Amino acid sequence: MKKSLFSFGAILIVCLILSSGPAYGFDFSKLENQVSEHTLENGLKVLVMERHHAPVVSLVTWCNVGSADDPKGYTGLAHMFEHMAFKGSSTLGTKDIDKELELIAIEDSIFMELRTERNKGRMADSVRIAALEKSYEEAREASYELVVPNEFGNVVDREGGVGLNAFTSMDVTAYMYSLPSNKAELWFALESARFKDPVLREMYKERDVVAEERRMRIESNPIGRLIEEFQGLAFKAHPYGVTGVGHMSDINFYSRQEADAFRKKYYVPSNMVVSIVGDVKAKDIFKLAEKYFGEIPYSPPPPRIATVEPEQIGERRMVIEDPSQPFYIVGWHIPEGTHPDRPALDALIDYLASGRTSILYKRLVKEQKAALQVAAFAGYPGDKYPSMLAAYALPTAEHTNQEIEDAIFKAVEELRTELIPDEEVAKIKARAKAQFINQMDSNMGLAMQLATYQTSWGNWRELFRTLDGINAVTAEDIQRVAKQYMTMKNRNVGQIVTEES
Repeated sequence: MKKSLFSFGAILIVCLILSSGPAYGFDFSKLENQVSEHTLENGLKVLVMERHHAPVVSLVTWCNVGSADDPKGYTGLAHMFEHMAFKGSSTLGTKDIDKELELIAIEDSIFMELRTERNKGRMADSVRIAALEKSYEEAREASYELVVPNEFGNVVDREGGVGLNAFTSMDVTAYMYSLPSNKAELWFALESARFKDPVLREMYKERDVVAEERRMRIESNPIGRLIEEFQGLAFKAHPYGVTGVGHMSDINFYSRQEADAFRKKYYVPSNMVVSIVGDVKAKDIFKLAEKYFGEIPYSPPPPRIATVEPEQIGERRMVIEDPSQPFYIVGWHIPEGTHPDRPALDALIDYLASGRTSILYKRLVKEQKAALQVAAFAGYPGDKYPSMLAAYALPTAEHTNQEIEDAIFKAVEELRTELIPDEEVAKIKARAKAQFINQMDSNMGLAMQLATYQTSWGNWRELFRTLDGINAVTAEDIQRVAKQYMTMKNRNVGQIVTEES
């Protein structure tokens, strides 16, 4: 059966909001009061929202570390460790941990010798490399024989878990899944073990998986190649200029030692949030948190990235020639996601190119038939630090990137010089509120939103202040941010131009 847009709980919230009048003045204090929080002595923040509609619970671990935190020379390491966090512990995923650790040490030793020789470049000894590669492959296979593959995921499946997943963005790494509510203690046992007692088994095998991911997403994908170049064009100093999957040379270079050092620096309780929503009692969850996470010693959270992207002083452009179809993207630098201007920028994006009601969709897709697709978004490639507002389009066969650019720049100039009609501002707000409510459509959605706001704002309660920012936006605010940020000198343009065969 097709899933409806809103669950019953979300529909109830929407109805309550709508019934409170056109000002959307619904008091979120009832929802807010369902959230309990507890901070362990080691700094771990635990958030619990009790929802007893069904005997299930959604559980999220939100780590305040992303690809922007990758060490220099080891780009992609945050994403790599996300993969490694599913490899189990000293008691999960192994046939014989003592023997396995011995074989892992041999594997690491040979790889480091191989890496050192390879790193000599053209001065490397090819005969020695060939011999080391043979020994390295033999050591890998020997250690893999003691692995119980996918044991973490298999345990979750056997115990009724669903939605086992993770992601690494430029700003955060998150792990999530849902379980029957009587399995909450199992989650704490599994989740705490993979951060306090991990075994980074199959490291080099998984590294090959990540390398293949890069080949598929970027090197074999014209748009992926463009986006990588576009980020580097827009960010000259800040790590946002490097895509999250990392450079291939770095992927092939880093070892288990670097991955473990990364874990010890960033995966500390004071840099993590656990968010749990469902059929549980907060007091029981806090006891389990103390039992399983409390024994991890305190370490101070790592500092924020100090590098600030310098103000752009002129338009930047780049073109990739490729036999594929044309593609156009443009971006302007904007502040971080917690900046007071973000609600107005989000409203601008909605009006400009978000969905079928936007002016660029109407003009380029419906009327002119000049684009197959057009969209825009704020907070690219991240939100923790100053980032970009970007718009992109795919021209149709009869039209060009130049026509796309002309239409986008014309719409931007209108935003800079004319006020959006009040009725359009009202529609923008209504869509923003509906989207906000839809994000809380499920236990998992609520858990992720609570974790997001705790990490971004340092206070999960800001989630329930979101509508205040939406309601406060005016047509004058939208025009002001368009004038301030959408200037020529602050602009970056990237294109794929079809290369004639």
